[in-house]
Amino acid sequence: MPEAVPNEATEKEIHSLNLALDNNRLGEVERTINSLPAAEIALFLESLPKDKRNKVWDLIDSEHSGEILVHLHDEVRTRFIDKMEPKELVSATESLELDDLADIILDLPKEVSDELLLSMDNNNRELLKRVLSYSEDSAGGLMNPDVITIRPDVTIDVVLRYIRMRGTLPTPLGDLFAVGRNGHYRGRLDVNDLLLQDPNTKVADLLDLKAPAILATTPASEVAQDFEHHDWISAPVVDDNNTLIGRITVDDIVDVIRDESEQTVMRMAGLDEEDDMFAPVLISSKRRAVWLGINLLTALAAAFSIGFFATTLERIVALAILMPVVASMGGIAGSQTLTLMIRGMATGQVGLGNAKSLLSREFAISIFNSFIWAIVLAGITYLWFKDWDIGMVIAFALTINLIAGALAGVIVPLILRRLSIDPAIAGGVVLTTVTDIVGYVSFLGLGSIYLV
Repeated sequence: MPEAVPNEATEKEIHSLNLALDNNRLGEVERTINSLPAAEIALFLESLPKDKRNKVWDLIDSEHSGEILVHLHDEVRTRFIDKMEPKELVSATESLELDDLADIILDLPKEVSDELLLSMDNNNRELLKRVLSYSEDSAGGLMNPDVITIRPDVTIDVVLRYIRMRGTLPTPLGDLFAVGRNGHYRGRLDVNDLLLQDPNTKVADLLDLKAPAILATTPASEVAQDFEHHDWISAPVVDDNNTLIGRITVDDIVDVIRDESEQTVMRMAGLDEEDDMFAPVLISSKRRAVWLGINLLTALAAAFSIGFFATTLERIVALAILMPVVASMGGIAGSQTLTLMIRGMATGQVGLGNAKSLLSREFAISIFNSFIWAIVLAGITYLWFKDWDIGMVIAFALTINLIAGALAGVIVPLILRRLSIDPAIAGGVVLTTVTDIVGYVSFLGLGSIYLV
């Protein structure tokens, strides 16, 4: 895939930088690290243990440090901020764009944030406060309030002269947005039209009136979907009164997509994507202990269900040997469905509206798979233990658990979301409990009925 190339390049850079650090070739590290984009430097810093991380940070040009702080995960960023002097922090962050500054200003010491606010003109201070008034996971929290606006009643020539007079343009440029006298959003002007149309053409005649503006309170995940569906480079953000208050660009959306993918992977393991990979052992142990404790309770619940069949297990040792197979197969089937559900929920493709259809589909898939694998497992069991009865018991138990796992994979995340619990965090734990208990009870229960 095309995107594999940059990832491979980054891996090689990280490897070579680590070798240079191990061999104390600090001059080479300094030259290489300062030639990289801020996002790659942040990635490299997060891949290092604390001692190496601090050594590399001291080699970074101070002019890059503010942008690097923006790209670091919260916990790593906080550690660097704590070791920097107030003057260093002010110098590093005062030149950041307003949307980037909004991402980190609340993490800065109060004396630093106060000084930054005082150093701004009234207009920029108000723009920053506007961004901070919205959730960071919303369109308002993502937007850059520094946006070029044009009037629909002027000509292309007037717009071009206005842009030249400004001297600088925001990047990426994307579309230009037209507003009325009261600041209400009117439409967007494609840059291609700006450059290619007759200079005497009025802006109003070229405006795209169909492309919607994004409400500031729209969740970031929905904004990312809009960019994907419409192939936007930029989009206007409006408040409840349809007043243009900022713009979102595709580079912001790339960050949203990356963060959401990290969240999904990390939360399925009960971890936080903002955690430091090299956090102190005690801190990391405490975080993971919570989920290990929850898993222990669910495992004890499964073990308790096995306890009801102790007599059966004592009499038929083959059941004890085969018992994990049924639970494991159900768990895998359920995990496949759960993964599809969590992805569908994240992209907005799954909800109560199509839950019944999904349930029917997954039920059909589980019936088909259980028919195939029940026959295979029954045959293996017979060859192993020379007993068709045991083979039939495990075949029926496998069928029951594969169906239960698939149905739980659909139902569990829907219920968790209804309870305002993130399915990516709790879904796997609940699903494993269901498939373990159903698998053990069905297998041992059938064994008790037909074999003892």
